[in-house]
Amino acid sequence: MAKFENGNPGRPKGAKNKSTIQIREKIQALFDDNFETIQGDLESLEAKDRLKFMTDLMPYLMPKLQSTSYNTEIDLDGMTDEQLDVLIKRIINE
Repeated sequence: MAKFENGNPGRPKGAKNKSTIQIREKIQALFDDNFETIQGDLESLEAKDRLKFMTDLMPYLMPKLQSTSYNTEIDLDGMTDEQLDVLIKRIINE
């Protein structure tokens, strides 16, 4: 199946982009190879500059947290009598 045709699901959810993986690996290698130098440079910075440096690079080293939403609305009109009975029983028992 070719790219972008109907029925082609594309990249699976959560799959990493190859170039993103390579960039992260290079940044990690840069830190690993120069840790003592970077540590010394960081110690010479003011606290606010150290924090900015770390927060700027954090997205490349750690995955970002995804925001989630919570919907508490229940569509009572769309529920069957059996589903309503189950819901009522759960409410009574809690």
